[in-house]
Amino acid sequence: MLRISRLADYGTQVMTQMASHPDRLFSASDLATSLGLGQATVSKVLKSLARHDLVAGVRGLHGGYSLARPPQEITVADVVDALEDQPFGLTECSATSGNCDIETSCHVRTNWQKISLIVRHALEGVTLADMVQPEPVERPVVLHRMRGAATRPTPTQPTRSAP
Repeated sequence: MLRISRLADYGTQVMTQMASHPDRLFSASDLATSLGLGQATVSKVLKSLARHDLVAGVRGLHGGYSLARPPQEITVADVVDALEDQPFGLTECSATSGNCDIETSCHVRTNWQKISLIVRHALEGVTLADMVQPEPVERPVVLHRMRGAATRPTPTQPTRSAP
């Protein structure tokens, strides 16, 4: 299963909540309560996001955190990059080289790099503004491969026959 880390998931939730009111200051406590997350976790996420200049902290009695840039200028890729421990890649060798003994003779590494790049571009194409106001997604087309037959798109829902 391909997944982002739990921390990156929480980061997107925190940032989306903040993007829903971009002019407001949020405390870690308020975010934790509204999202149903632990305050320590939210504080850790906010500190990482601040180190990557995605949120700005304001100290003091009426302090808190706000987005460092408008929601339409922060992508999901920015958030994932700030919270993941390593460069983005679906496999270790698609993110960095030198981690695998068979890397030089691997026949699928180039394809994993290509797939990782496609996913990366998708994450770069979704902003926090999009996360707040998502557009409906068209039904995906599933590709089926039959033995001896060419790949052909098939709708995910059966089509109706004319009466």
